[in-house]
Amino acid sequence: MFADKLNRILSARNIHYAWVMVALTFLYSLCSSAAMAIPGVLLVPMGHEFGWSIGEMSGPMGLRLFLFGGIAPLAGALALRYGLVRMLVVSAVMVVVGLILSVMMTQKWQLWLGIGVLLGVAPGMTAMVTNATIATRWFTERRGLVLGMLSAALATGQLIFLPIAAFVSEHYGWRAALVPAMVMVAVMALAYWLLGREHPSDLGLPAFGDSAVGARPKAPTGNAIMLSLSVLREASGTAVFWVLFGSFAICGMTSFGLMGPHFVPLCIDVGVGAVVAASLLALMGICDFIGTIASGWLSDRYDNRMLLAWYYGLRGLSLMWLPFSGFDMVGLSVFSVFFGLDYIASVPVTMKLAIRAWGPVKAPVVFGWIFAGHQFGAALMAVAAGYSRDALDTYLPAFFTAGVLGVIAAASMLLLLGKRNPARIQAIAG
Repeated sequence: MFADKLNRILSARNIHYAWVMVALTFLYSLCSSAAMAIPGVLLVPMGHEFGWSIGEMSGPMGLRLFLFGGIAPLAGALALRYGLVRMLVVSAVMVVVGLILSVMMTQKWQLWLGIGVLLGVAPGMTAMVTNATIATRWFTERRGLVLGMLSAALATGQLIFLPIAAFVSEHYGWRAALVPAMVMVAVMALAYWLLGREHPSDLGLPAFGDSAVGARPKAPTGNAIMLSLSVLREASGTAVFWVLFGSFAICGMTSFGLMGPHFVPLCIDVGVGAVVAASLLALMGICDFIGTIASGWLSDRYDNRMLLAWYYGLRGLSLMWLPFSGFDMVGLSVFSVFFGLDYIASVPVTMKLAIRAWGPVKAPVVFGWIFAGHQFGAALMAVAAGYSRDALDTYLPAFFTAGVLGVIAAASMLLLLGKRNPARIQAIAG
């Protein structure tokens, strides 16, 4: 009812309802990703209260990132089977429960369940799969721009609210810092339930860029797990899948796995306060918002393979430069701007390569598997960097290693410029 009324108002003003779906998805992604990321800035005060080391708390953080990606392949199939709106609301309920459990936490098992399990599975049920679904169902034009906008929300939400969380934690305690995210997720889930729709045809509309109303795809009736695995079997027979899977795993290592949970502790190690360090992450978030939207715009115009090579190469070089920056405010600010512009600029480009290679129906499921690689890499780095910090009393080897991996990811794009699977590779060029 609410969506129909809003659609009539917007149609009278020549505004397509697809942009409402983009706005709803953007805002929900912003809030849910903030809920997932905020515990990373609270590691130090949590550790002080309970006597836990960074390495001990890196385990649940790594599990959270692992589950965030591990659920993605199944999430794509579940969205096809049961509908995106239902999936998002269920995800929101789980996020709120996870945050409530975290606020009430007194024992380590609650850390593992609340932050490790619930705050990993719940955002992963939507996350990138939602972005790919909205872009493929609601748009035939400007897909790259839309993917850039929605991808920017995911990373920006993980960064831009961190200074607020750090400030609240310092003045009111780390538990209070989790409450705003809980409220924001609940509000946006309600808005999505009232205004969200599965397909343009539900409102009698064509997709943005089309002139005719398309038929709503029939929902598959099979088991969601088998559906996801069948798509994986098809995709895994191509060089494109493995290059995207591997390079996206390195993307996860160098972004969500390293910067999210460990940049603030790194700054504290070198004498920078938690609020200032979180502000640098917020600066990354602002630059990421600009860079990822720009990446989506560029992906509509240039060879996506070469864009990925540039993104990963520059990211790797910036991480290798960081240990030699001196860690003064000028060096850290320059790094935050440069790295932020490239933080997840790879996401809309990787999504577009998947859409072009596997089509609008299967691409969200395939991208779910590719995104699983991203988060497996992130989880591995989150744990490894924490234990490396405990063992060596410094983060610098972990950051330098991440830089080398970024250069390797850039070089892997050369595999898509060769002659293996020429028809498939030709299909994704551009």
